Amino acid sequence: MFEQTFKNIDDILYKDSGADSELDYIGQTSWVLFLRYLDELEQEKADEAGLRGESYTYIIEEQYRWPVWAAPKNEKGEIDHHTALTGPDLVEFVDNQLWPYLAGFKQKADNPQTIEYKIGEIFSELKNKIQSGYNLREILEMADELNFQSTTDKHELSHLYETKIKNMGNAGRNGGQYYTPRPLIRAMIQVTDPQMGEKVYDGAVGSAGFLCEAYQYMLQRMEKTTTHLKTLQENTFYGKEKKNLAYVIGIMNMILHGIEAPNIIHINTLSEDIRSIQEKDRYHVILANPPFGGKERKEVQQNFDIKTGETAFLFLQHFIKSLKTGGRAAIVIKNTFLSNTDNAAISLRRYLLESCKLHTVLDMPGGTFLGAGVKTVVLFFEKGEPTRSTWYYQLDPGRNMGKTNPLNDADMAEFVELQKQKPETEKSWNLKTAELDTQTLDLSVKNPNTPEEAPLRSPQEILEDMQTLDAETSQLLQSVKELL
Repeated sequence: MFEQTFKNIDDILYKDSGADSELDYIGQTSWVLFLRYLDELEQEKADEAGLRGESYTYIIEEQYRWPVWAAPKNEKGEIDHHTALTGPDLVEFVDNQLWPYLAGFKQKADNPQTIEYKIGEIFSELKNKIQSGYNLREILEMADELNFQSTTDKHELSHLYETKIKNMGNAGRNGGQYYTPRPLIRAMIQVTDPQMGEKVYDGAVGSAGFLCEAYQYMLQRMEKTTTHLKTLQENTFYGKEKKNLAYVIGIMNMILHGIEAPNIIHINTLSEDIRSIQEKDRYHVILANPPFGGKERKEVQQNFDIKTGETAFLFLQHFIKSLKTGGRAAIVIKNTFLSNTDNAAISLRRYLLESCKLHTVLDMPGGTFLGAGVKTVVLFFEKGEPTRSTWYYQLDPGRNMGKTNPLNDADMAEFVELQKQKPETEKSWNLKTAELDTQTLDLSVKNPNTPEEAPLRSPQEILEDMQTLDAETSQLLQSVKELL
């Protein structure tokens, strides 16, 4: 049912003149889903308070609650079309009353870690782009049929939402920055292995894929106590995101995965001076796929010791600085980071190798990131001691990667298993830091264990082989004649 509902909402948005891309579709679906979810959350809390004999103070004032403006019901439990706003009246109410009211929560909230602050942030950053009130009325009624209460329903909704994020990435343009293939994320999490009580961070959170998958990983493995669940909900996952739409998508994705008030801050991570990062600001595990190819202004570069316009290089410095001693990181980056000869790249490699143990480099095949068209590697490192040796693994799924042949969990299984022992194979090898060129510290992917191909034969050798075959054929024919 949910899948058809999502498709129907997309079909209506396609017809509306205000939403004209996959990015718009998911942005508009997100704010409607958020308000529907918020209504269920409030109702659940009110019911729990009632069972305890207590009264519940609603976050949202009555006139702005979902059952009042979005889905008023009659005695039969059906939408009351006599009282439900529609057409121009609905758009006028949403744009001029509902939106300003919800955006105002940002100023009223006690701190950014509350659901109230998230409400204010979301409705400060997004705008209603659905221009037809009749289209919006249809969408609201479809969303009203969705159920957020059971674990099964939430799981299905989160899966469908992830599919929408993936489709947005496939649509090209700047959508691709929001989607990292989930099998790759899961492999990165298995290697870093976050534990209960540790803090997990993504400073380029996008759609929050890393944090959602880390939540699932830890939830499945932990002892299900009230204390552990509270820790996982409130004090484990942290993120920062600069882009408005990505911020909202990340919040919604985490909510659908079961985290009530995600600790995601809407800020340009690179605007923070890394010299001011203190121990209390550091994390045990960092998982990220920072944007590459971007260029940062001179004033932003001043926040870093190694100055460069390359966004991903600045993020890498931020991540190293944000790791606790003994902390683990897995970071996706363009493979050119390993070999670029400019001063910034060399300095950054030196900083990484001297301050961290770069124990693994995973070389990803082209086509891993749909629409991105770049070759990437994943850097796995631990902070606190220098690198002595690095294990490389060259992923080869045995097929061309693309939209119809995306990465899957089976593709990653061998890497995850071999990574524990770091053996030498046809696909993997070890590189000692002492063997590096001390000037360039070139870490390029150069597999020394690739089987050598047989050398091409010379024309003379080919002719000789042909003559031998001719002679053998003649002899065979002669033998057949004698038998006859």
